[in-house]
Amino acid sequence: MRAIRIYALTPLIDAHYKELLGFLRATLRNRHDADDVAQDAYERLLSVGHSGEIVRDNRSLLFRIARNLLADRHRRQAVRRHDNIDEHTDLPAGDAPDDALASQQHAKAMLDTIAQLPPRCREAFILHKFDGLSHAEVATRMGITRNAVEKHVIRALLACRACDDRLHRLD
Repeated sequence: MRAIRIYALTPLIDAHYKELLGFLRATLRNRHDADDVAQDAYERLLSVGHSGEIVRDNRSLLFRIARNLLADRHRRQAVRRHDNIDEHTDLPAGDAPDDALASQQHAKAMLDTIAQLPPRCREAFILHKFDGLSHAEVATRMGITRNAVEKHVIRALLACRACDDRLHRLD
């Protein structure tokens, strides 16, 4: 963990640090990662303070920053975990090259559709469908309600279904 010297802001840190760290440890399930995200969140909060902006609710801003950092972290990890579809050239036995090409084009169209979703909608959809989190877990991770998660997932599913319908009309 990086060290940063904060003397005048110790009351601000003491007031919310344990709560933030508890939230991050529960979300990340990794003490060191939680410590790093907490450090980054406080650094960003301090930079907002130094920019001259007036912050009315430090706790609220701190937790918003932390949730944004978690989302950024998740996106980076998701990109690392998912293979590039263009790298998959091996065909299952018996598949004709035309079938493989059609399958690859279908997958690319679906990935493009997902990529074009609004960021929060895409994040909720990926967390739920690709990472296997429940709606409640996605809601907790994103800092939104279960109802909002359900709406995001439904919107993404409708976009995927519309893409699939377009592709089947072309066949």
